[in-house]
Amino acid sequence: MASLADFEPLAAVIPATKVEITVSCRNLLDRDTFSKSDPICVLYTQTVANRDWREFGRTEVIDNTLNPDFVHKFIIDYFFEERQNLRFDLYDLDSKSENLSKHDFLGQMYCTLGELVGSQGSRMERSLVGIPGKNCGTIIVKAEELGNCRESVLMQFCGNKLDKKDFFGKSDPFLVFYRSNEDGTFTICHKTEVVKNTLDPVWQAFKIPVRALCNGDYDRSIKIEVYDWDRDGGHDYIGEFSTSYRELSKGQSQFTVWEVTLLYFNKHCICYVHMLIHIIVFALFTCSTQINFTVAIDFTASNGNPSQPTSLHYMSPYHLNAYALALRAVGEIIQDYDSDKLFPALGFGAKLPPDGHVSHEFPLNGNPENPYCSGIEGVLEAYYQSLKSVRLYGPTYFSPVINHVARYASLVKDGSEYFILLIISDGVISDMAQTKESIVNASSLPMSIIIVGVGPAEFDEMIELDGDEVRISSRGRFAERDIVQFVPFRDYIDPRGNHILSMARLAKDVLAEIPDQFLQYMRSRCIKPQHLSHSSSSKPPSTLVHPLQTQI
Repeated sequence: MASLADFEPLAAVIPATKVEITVSCRNLLDRDTFSKSDPICVLYTQTVANRDWREFGRTEVIDNTLNPDFVHKFIIDYFFEERQNLRFDLYDLDSKSENLSKHDFLGQMYCTLGELVGSQGSRMERSLVGIPGKNCGTIIVKAEELGNCRESVLMQFCGNKLDKKDFFGKSDPFLVFYRSNEDGTFTICHKTEVVKNTLDPVWQAFKIPVRALCNGDYDRSIKIEVYDWDRDGGHDYIGEFSTSYRELSKGQSQFTVWEVTLLYFNKHCICYVHMLIHIIVFALFTCSTQINFTVAIDFTASNGNPSQPTSLHYMSPYHLNAYALALRAVGEIIQDYDSDKLFPALGFGAKLPPDGHVSHEFPLNGNPENPYCSGIEGVLEAYYQSLKSVRLYGPTYFSPVINHVARYASLVKDGSEYFILLIISDGVISDMAQTKESIVNASSLPMSIIIVGVGPAEFDEMIELDGDEVRISSRGRFAERDIVQFVPFRDYIDPRGNHILSMARLAKDVLAEIPDQFLQYMRSRCIKPQHLSHSSSSKPPSTLVHPLQTQI
């Protein structure tokens, strides 16, 4: 941690550094009758001009505890030449109201940022005050200078055969992540959601700055604890393991599966639990490359009447159909690498209103000039609306949507953008020769194609396009590199009906080859990811959207 002696007075015109502040409390007042307090910490800073206190930010609310370790950090500019007064107020939240006066006050602590930075280990432990005659407990505040690391990483964890902690049911597991400190302590940096009533949890994928995990020190120890959630806040400890970001990212060009031994203790014995961890490390795409994600959905009649439960497009009020599951599984991971979360979403093989012409390249949102949907939820909404307006027809042509994305990919030659096309289809490809030619042409472009086959078909042609065994060719010309990954959705359906697990498995496999395909392209063009320059626009110009109006 930088000290005051490290800063030069002449540099005072700009912030000397950014400081991350972490807050924990112990033995807070219990203001609830039938449970414990639900604390939140609010940070105030004092303005130099008029000495007014202004709210700087709030932590998350932690339910039912008197000893909170807040995950949310306060990032504040540190000016060494100024007295920066800080005030930490604690409240017990009793409702969803943003008005703090409607909640129970638990105490406060005053200090300056300089005091905190200058404390031993940049750690300050003080008593909370503010309620006469009451011992309000203790607040622990820690500061750390932030490094310049700008990477982010996307990870997903799955547990297998965890310990059963609940008497009448299974465990409700969640993970807590800590980064180590120089003094041997740990600072909380992330919590997953709770997955209810399971010993085989699949936690949602989450994106986290590498700075939060290790502050740029790849060998810094990271501790991950596993708990069984209890309503009263007394969460049962299941086990833990330690790793580092370097270990997590060893296989950053592929998906890594780890088996880790968890040690936990109870009153009678020491047991070992094996936990299968799926770590999806897409740090590869945290360089300067912008990922552009496009979806193409099969609207041919072979999918069946969408109004019938037998249809692959059936919109059940109780669960997602195969198309929606595949879209969400892949899209929710890819969307984290698309900065504006605007995705072109196309359909093919349908008759469109009002004249019933057949199109193999139509926008799901009905707007050829602006086919972009906001996030995966926006794509799903456009997909559902299309099912209500178009008529499923045919045949099944892949080449128009491949050529559509290839047109945009051909405009980018410096590696600043990479394009991923997800095609979801149910069967036989009617333009196989043209599709092969389109893929061969696209293999020299910054582009990858994911094909997910839904339904009971054999998918022989889609397997051929994958190119894992034999490199695809067209008119005697072979693809420059393998850019297609095909998987049949039926292979990932969980027999117990766990759609979350199905999507996690599907996403893992369909995205497995993308990092290597990306690296192959970059190496073939002698482009180093860390030295990329940003493109002036991460989206195709609207003047090139007109091919969407192609009709057959």
